[in-house]
Amino acid sequence: MSAPRLRATPLPGIGVQYDLVTREHRHLSVVAHRDGARTVNVYRTDDPDSCAHSLRLTGPEAGALIDALKPSHHSASLLYTTDLGLVAERIEVAAASRWNGRLLGDTRMRTDTGASIVAVLRRAEAIPSPAPDFRLVGGDTLIVIGTREGVDAAAAILGQE
Repeated sequence: MSAPRLRATPLPGIGVQYDLVTREHRHLSVVAHRDGARTVNVYRTDDPDSCAHSLRLTGPEAGALIDALKPSHHSASLLYTTDLGLVAERIEVAAASRWNGRLLGDTRMRTDTGASIVAVLRRAEAIPSPAPDFRLVGGDTLIVIGTREGVDAAAAILGQE
């Protein structure tokens, strides 16, 4: 069986539409909006140009769906795991978090958990290796690497209100 072909079409001012025809000849598309949202469309079998169902997902919902579709799905926030017992996971700073507006170093995350924050995702920007004087903002997604226990402890610290 040949690999599925994904066709990308730029949608000026909107984003990019990705089209896929499945092995069963079903037409699917995903519109990746510039704001991070995604629209998943399933087209009719009797008219592949007519949309039968459309579902709009927020950026985090789309990320959770992507994680669920991966063969090695473990959790919605798990990015990677190694044979060495290390995991990489996404942890979001809630807008109501006590850490919103505070310095990363104030969390004492590395000292207290042994887990490291290797990057921060803020809107469409990635900030690699944030220093202790990096100011956290509600909505930031932290990429945390450590043992399973360390990453869970980091999530608990960040979840404190």
